[in-house]
Amino acid sequence: MMETASSSCCSCPSSSASSWAAARVGATNIGRLRQGKHPQQHAAAAVTSWHLRVFAAVVGLMGCVLLAASLAMSALHQLQFRNAAISRNFRGLQELRQNIVIKEETEQIMHGRLLQMATSAVTKNGSESEDFALWEEPYKQARKWTPCAAKHSLVDEEPDDDNNGFVLISANGGLNQQRVAVCNAVVVAALLNATLVLPKFLYSSVWKDTSQFGDIYQEDYFINYMKHDVRIVKELPQHLKSLDLEAIGSQIPLLPWSQVTDMDISKEAEPSEFVKSVLPILQQNGVVHFLGFGNRLGFDSVPVHLQRLRCRCNFHALKFVPELQQAGSLLVQRLRRVSAMQTEMDKQLFGNNMIHPGFAENHRAAAGTPNRYLSLHMRFEEDMVAYSLCEFGGGEEERRELQAYRETHFPTLATRLQNTTVSPEEQRSLGRCPLTPEEAGLILSALGYDRRTFIYVAGSQIYGGAPRLRPLTRLYPNLVTKEDILTAGELAPFKNFSSRLAALDFIACASADVFAVTDSGSQLSSLVSGYRIYHGRGRAPTLHPNRKRYAQVLSEEDSISWGGFEKRVRQMVGEYKRVSPRPRGRSVYRQPRTPGCMCRAAGDGSVDF
Repeated sequence: MMETASSSCCSCPSSSASSWAAARVGATNIGRLRQGKHPQQHAAAAVTSWHLRVFAAVVGLMGCVLLAASLAMSALHQLQFRNAAISRNFRGLQELRQNIVIKEETEQIMHGRLLQMATSAVTKNGSESEDFALWEEPYKQARKWTPCAAKHSLVDEEPDDDNNGFVLISANGGLNQQRVAVCNAVVVAALLNATLVLPKFLYSSVWKDTSQFGDIYQEDYFINYMKHDVRIVKELPQHLKSLDLEAIGSQIPLLPWSQVTDMDISKEAEPSEFVKSVLPILQQNGVVHFLGFGNRLGFDSVPVHLQRLRCRCNFHALKFVPELQQAGSLLVQRLRRVSAMQTEMDKQLFGNNMIHPGFAENHRAAAGTPNRYLSLHMRFEEDMVAYSLCEFGGGEEERRELQAYRETHFPTLATRLQNTTVSPEEQRSLGRCPLTPEEAGLILSALGYDRRTFIYVAGSQIYGGAPRLRPLTRLYPNLVTKEDILTAGELAPFKNFSSRLAALDFIACASADVFAVTDSGSQLSSLVSGYRIYHGRGRAPTLHPNRKRYAQVLSEEDSISWGGFEKRVRQMVGEYKRVSPRPRGRSVYRQPRTPGCMCRAAGDGSVDF
């Protein structure tokens, strides 16, 4: 630009000469015109002509100077603008680097030394990640157990209409708590010789979902599948319409004399308690309403024929509605990069609603994903974290935030804490703290899964967001959720319904080659684990850490070697994989290897249970 300005200045003399010549021509014409009109003023006109020529020369020179100055200022302005832009860009890069540094500093890390060793290990696990033990059940005994609950408990005759009345259930909680309540209600209705009204789902301030039974499960299939065991109807008969199902969902005590809450029945009560306490109410009024109905029915004292009803309900009768089956099959096919039904699990989950192969292949398939994947249920949502009373390295800000959440959503717990001191360290040592994403990643790396492992993450919003999740993504960058695999349009029908979204997570976890649990108390983890045992044919391994033992291992992180950490984690997870019948006191939904649910083939070809 400076060169341009110089050349402009050099051309000024010619420009001035032209301007001066033009001024002279004009002056001469004016002079002649005056001469024609006033010949007697010829001398005066000559003087005037000379003045005009001087004036024109001065104006031309000034114009040249102004033009040169303008060009020089323009060049200087552009140079300053360019320097300013460079300066701004440089500051932008500095700010970007500063932001990156800030983000890295806010990364939530609790086990820095182990995480550093794990980061090195996952890059070296390459060949080990193909190990059979990582992707298959290690014990062949698992294949000897087969599903048996499909057998009818009674002869193929439908229950008599003339029974003791109607059982109403208003189930609370999320998708999986409600699923347990439904199947327990089937057993209680059969126990009391009653007709079950299709269960209602209560609205929860935590889950914020208005979905009802028919929005999630196929009503007619459920009713028809269970018709030889218990009579099920969609609504009360006309003479009992005062117990409107819509009103029941509002939690209003409609008929106190026929309503039973969780406070009226012991947790995991024996069948005899229902016969003693509830049957008289049912016989007197013709209807009984269970409000809430959490884990009100035990496991060990339930007769085999009733235990079978639980398993028939959970593993066979409850089928997701076609919309969920289709979306779920699309999700699984894209995760696997295959388009045909491959397993018995697929048939149970999707039935005849497996999506058309071409549709799955041609719509947003996850590029570069392997044919197998690991699903990880990250139960680290704010409600779980707050309820645990544990601390996760967030300091005073975290404590205030979780206390505020407890006061809003768990007021009873918040009140109890005012008079009680709970030690977060003791909670952790007892195995009562949910695993963080970082701690889950350490387990996977210790087991030998390499950096390339493709992981589907199930669950709601992780408490702490990206900073809390970053240690896990540092170890395993190939993390996806349903939002990554399905398009916004494909998820739109389920967007504002947490239970329906949870159903997609259930499907993806049940279908995974390996399912990793982080919280033994989670209903989703419990139900998916049992579903994989029941329908997995001994080929659906689940990784289940013992949080109490894991807490002990982590407490030694300052001195433990990576080899020692690997050994202890593998022993811990390996013990859960051992195949055995359901231990006493354990849920049949989680461990269905029990009489009435699954059968075991003996060496001589016979079958027990």
